[in-house]
Amino acid sequence: MSIYAGRYAGRCAIVTGGASGLGKLVAKRIIEEGGKAVLWDLNPETLAAAKDEVGAVHTVALDVSDPAAVAAAAKESADALGKIDILICSAGITGATVPVHEFPIDSWQRTIDINLNGLFYCNREVVPFMLANGYGRIVNVSSVAGKEGNPNASAYSASKAGVIGFTKSLGKELAGKGVIANALTPATFESPILDQLPQSQVDYMRSKIPMGRLGYVEESVAIIGFMASEECSFTTASTFDTSGGRTTF
Repeated sequence: MSIYAGRYAGRCAIVTGGASGLGKLVAKRIIEEGGKAVLWDLNPETLAAAKDEVGAVHTVALDVSDPAAVAAAAKESADALGKIDILICSAGITGATVPVHEFPIDSWQRTIDINLNGLFYCNREVVPFMLANGYGRIVNVSSVAGKEGNPNASAYSASKAGVIGFTKSLGKELAGKGVIANALTPATFESPILDQLPQSQVDYMRSKIPMGRLGYVEESVAIIGFMASEECSFTTASTFDTSGGRTTF
């Protein structure tokens, strides 16, 4: 993976889900390319380890489905960073893997609360900091499941479709104000989130990818690297796929 020295010089980022997987590697890349980052995640222990590993300025342990906690975290992070230029929302869960008529109500609510409501809270609280500075880059991590739907994953698919619709609306609201918002729609890639799924579901998702393999997290990190940079200056309210050919629109 190529490193573009200085690409994020002077830029300050918040990364949700920053203690592992995609979030941690995105934060690492931003820092390696000259930026500063604050990591948000649920588990204080894994956050502490990730902070040391990537060289983050600060961490905040929180549940993104708690709007008051998100509001406090945004202010705390702005104080730690000095400003907020970039928001990467990658926190998420899979929810249950069962048919709709068997889907547990609590799992449905928790999946929507984390993947969609929590992402909304993060965007809502961070956007004012970006508008005040006249600059911002927002990357909301969705999924190909939000475009195509995956059987036995109705809550996850619905939440990720919501992320796409939300980001389209937000990007249009902010167009012309220096703040750009786009969504990433990856196919399944090697990540700790796969531990939440039965192997049969992973096999199904792999079978839908024309390239015949799961993605590599570094491939999505590379796309986010552009989306979160100043180079992404004329594309907003859009989606970027890393799907191995599964989605083509």
